[in-house]
Amino acid sequence: MATNSTKGGEFLIKETPAQDIFIPEQWNEEQLMMKQTCEDFIAQEVIPFLDRIDKQEEGLVTSILDKAGELGILGISVPEEYGGLGADFVTSMLTTEVIGTGHSIAVSLSAHTGIGTLPVLYYGNEEQKKKYVPKLASGEWKACYCLTEPGSGSDANSGKTSAKLSDDGKYYILNGQKMWITNGGFADIFTVFAKIDDDENLSAFIVEKSFGGITLNPEEHKMGIKGSSTRQVFFNDCKVPVENLLSERGNGFKIAVNILNVGRIKLAGASVGGCKAVVSLAAQYSNERQQFGRPISKYGAIRFKLAEQAARTYAAESAVYRASQSMEDAIAELKASGMDDAKAKLKGIEQFAVEAAILKVHASEVLDYVVDEGVQIYGGMGYSAEAPMDRAYRDARINRIFEGTNEINRLLIVDMLLRRGMKGELDLLGPAQAVAAELMSIPDFGEPDETLFAAEKAQIANFKKAVLMVAGAAVQKLMMTLSKEQEILMNIADMGIETYVAESVMLRTEKLVSMRGADACKEQIAMMRVYISRAADIVSLSGRDALNSFAEGDELRMMLMGLRRFTKQQPFNVKEARQMIAQKLIAENRYCF
Repeated sequence: MATNSTKGGEFLIKETPAQDIFIPEQWNEEQLMMKQTCEDFIAQEVIPFLDRIDKQEEGLVTSILDKAGELGILGISVPEEYGGLGADFVTSMLTTEVIGTGHSIAVSLSAHTGIGTLPVLYYGNEEQKKKYVPKLASGEWKACYCLTEPGSGSDANSGKTSAKLSDDGKYYILNGQKMWITNGGFADIFTVFAKIDDDENLSAFIVEKSFGGITLNPEEHKMGIKGSSTRQVFFNDCKVPVENLLSERGNGFKIAVNILNVGRIKLAGASVGGCKAVVSLAAQYSNERQQFGRPISKYGAIRFKLAEQAARTYAAESAVYRASQSMEDAIAELKASGMDDAKAKLKGIEQFAVEAAILKVHASEVLDYVVDEGVQIYGGMGYSAEAPMDRAYRDARINRIFEGTNEINRLLIVDMLLRRGMKGELDLLGPAQAVAAELMSIPDFGEPDETLFAAEKAQIANFKKAVLMVAGAAVQKLMMTLSKEQEILMNIADMGIETYVAESVMLRTEKLVSMRGADACKEQIAMMRVYISRAADIVSLSGRDALNSFAEGDELRMMLMGLRRFTKQQPFNVKEARQMIAQKLIAENRYCF
């Protein structure tokens, strides 16, 4: 496997060699077999029953989860000693991607294996892990996660659910209301967040349905993911044995935040799976649908859509697996230093919390773009509930809200980067000062570098300078009030997101060319260039909006000139590149990259 010594967030200030990243073209035989198992499961146990799943036919979802448990799909990330397969993080991401094509089942399954199982696996003591994890890995017990309340969504720590120690000291008595609880209708195990007495921070509890004192509202009627169980859950003097406190008192908020880091990158992986499935359907329909005497795949307007869908999907996938391997490398390093498996996984993933937030935002928005254009390619049939785009469109929309809204995640990206800079974990100040000095200097018009992808590398290095320039100026100018300037923070976040993804797609393509040769990678090179061209426009627009919001006079003019320099593009026939990508998709009749 690749090794990547880059720390989380360091992509902004450090160049990553292409050979250091993992790319999806490197899967080994065992990983591809696991992928095939998941594909067969979705094809045989899910897709034929989508209408019945959406109608929430009694017992159907739980029976499908039982089958997933029999195949080992629910225990992919669980160590072998607790009844799982013990797969590494990158492999678990591959299976997450495939399961992401399963619509409502993807939600039920990922809620069980992610936020349902991981709090116990990562934070439980040995006794708790031995009692609960094997039954969760096999699917004998189903799990859910109770964090959100009517008055606390994005502000999770403001929850009002209370826990009081009983007079005999044997139980915590839980009282409160939770809402939007995925798998709530059939879960056996609830991870519940509540405040003990007047604590400032939440604590977490493992609650069995059999403890009693739990009541459920009817199923929520939702825009999409209709087949997933979503209930309000009420705790009325629910008696939880003291030994079912998860981790330490007051550690619940930390548990919630760290489990969300895992959930964010997993959601990005599932979104990539959804994108690929929709692009395949769109390509097939464009070949079948005849208008004016020829398939609509012959028309430039349709080819534009197919090529953009593919290029954005390819870029998102590149970034997802780059970050996944970075996390896996960090986990391996921590384990090698003597840290136990669960702590190493948490710490390794937490190191790349910035990238997890970037990918959650990016991939969920790519999926929304892909399904929207999928509806458009299908035309009138796209709007019909008889065709597959209706469900894909509705089901995709939740991903921009799940695991922290995209707005919250954008704010987090910048906040985490700046905090790491202030703590000295990331040297942002030095590179930011270097960019400020460069603005005052005469541009270097040296001999152009003719090596492969030299232009793209220079372009991405300039994107990083643009981010550092705008963020550095914003910090300097606004200082303590920057945290309240959400529009500016979101502009900076968008610059950072596009920079990370553009670099990821470039590194993947560079590595792929080194493995296969440029002639075998013409479409991938085209997708990379299409993506980077659009990224340059977003970095430019977001940077301009941010600068115009806080700078003025000569300083503003100088930075706008710098921004133009940092987002300058060489002439590039994007239409021709899109035609090449679309022709490959049309010939293969599926997403084939």
